[in-house]
Amino acid sequence: LQLVESGGGLVQLGGSLALSCVVSGSLSSGFDRVNMGWYRQAPGNQRTLVAQISGGGVTTYADSVKGRFTIARDTKNTIYLQMNNLKPEDAAVYYCNIAPKPLINIWGQGTQVTVSS
Repeated sequence: LQLVESGGGLVQLGGSLALSCVVSGSLSSGFDRVNMGWYRQAPGNQRTLVAQISGGGVTTYADSVKGRFTIARDTKNTIYLQMNNLKPEDAAVYYCNIAPKPLINIWGQGTQVTVSS
């Protein structure tokens, strides 16, 4: 199983970015039935879950991103994170994984999000 994140970059304060994560390989339960999530880790901080989506499309968000971030998925192999009104505290490396309990041996390389003020 492999996770490949993309879409990060440098954005101005208040700007937007759209992240994607492609899941390749096999999930025992099938991708469309697995809860997936986006995590982020800033330097010196722990990796934390910011958004998750169930196989049925039910979404939950961390309070810090609620109303600004939107997680979505297709039925094949990709999850997305639309990030709007970005703040300096959103700067981090973003990862996708199974949620809310990630598989620690399948973390991808992540995608860097930098917010300039």
